[in-house]
Amino acid sequence: MWVQRLLDIGQEAVPGKTLVVIGPRRVGKTTLLKHYLAKTDVTVAFYLGDDLTTQQAFGVPDSHLIRPYIGSASTLVIDEAQYIPNIGQTLKLINDLFQEITVIISGSSSFDLAGQVGEPLTGRKVTKYLYPIALVELLSSHPLPHRAFQELLPSLLLYGMYPESITASNHQKKSEYLRELVDSYLLRDILAFQQVKGSHVMLQLLVMLAFQIGNEVSLTELGSSLGLDKNTVSRYLNLLEKSFVIFRLGGFSRNLRSEVTRKAKFYFYDVGIRNAIINNFNSLEIRNDVGQLWENFIIVERLKMRTYTNLYANQYFWRTWQQHEIDLVEEREGRLFAYEIKWTDRPVSPPKEWLKAYPDGSEWTVITPANALSFLGIET
Repeated sequence: MWVQRLLDIGQEAVPGKTLVVIGPRRVGKTTLLKHYLAKTDVTVAFYLGDDLTTQQAFGVPDSHLIRPYIGSASTLVIDEAQYIPNIGQTLKLINDLFQEITVIISGSSSFDLAGQVGEPLTGRKVTKYLYPIALVELLSSHPLPHRAFQELLPSLLLYGMYPESITASNHQKKSEYLRELVDSYLLRDILAFQQVKGSHVMLQLLVMLAFQIGNEVSLTELGSSLGLDKNTVSRYLNLLEKSFVIFRLGGFSRNLRSEVTRKAKFYFYDVGIRNAIINNFNSLEIRNDVGQLWENFIIVERLKMRTYTNLYANQYFWRTWQQHEIDLVEEREGRLFAYEIKWTDRPVSPPKEWLKAYPDGSEWTVITPANALSFLGIET
């Protein structure tokens, strides 16, 4: 099963610059690169960054050492480039001296690869993100997207959007794949490149976050439960974000005294991973967290859609000390768009405090399974 991804490598890659493709492990970066290479008619030099020979070849920024590994190729591709020492300096050298060459690299951890290429490649790179398959990608070629969505939704909320999870033939294989993904890949980059006390503490932290989807998170409370200080918890959360396991929403405020802004909410880039972390793949009918799953699913699918279509926005949640709240607030081009995410299709009015505080230039929409497709950029 081939799903056409919205990230177009051929369109984004240009000579004289480096295209950096970053995203979680196992979301299809290598598959996307190989699909591009298979249909392009340019000469390509392809290397794997976790190969020792590749690390030795590109680990020293010396044009005389690098040139033989490029040869007559017009495009250089390095998959999992974060394993190569000094890769940023090497790519800067290639961009400067061999401006006719198109360079494409991929990586699965932004805290390592982005740190290496950030400063050396200032003005010389384009960074693009590849996430688990987006709903807009999955349904783009379906003749009846609304019907397909209704049929697929229960499975998507349980097993998520990783390519191999979607294509697995049955529920058991889907759950086995996700458990293996959590056990073998989820924290690999963090444990390999950063100093942490161990995977057990990280998994405990993720379990706590998994049960708090949609709620503000207290670093002090997390630290107390884990036996860690607040600063260590903050560092661990930052590492989990940069390795594409979770992402945060901050509180929206225009300095009104009643608004809460000091805490954040955390969501998972994939709800299947979330369910694997808490080891719960029970059907929706017997779960008490369907609302949380739906909220996480919609917020991350909206993030994917905006990323791939260049719909730029700042995203927040909104809450007052009086417990009035809105799940998602987007700030786009000076306007506010408020979205309440509900699993059940029933009328919901915007909080009076929101209307009073922001009477002009804001819109209010309730997102349910009935109207979610248009919100996620899918024509029905």
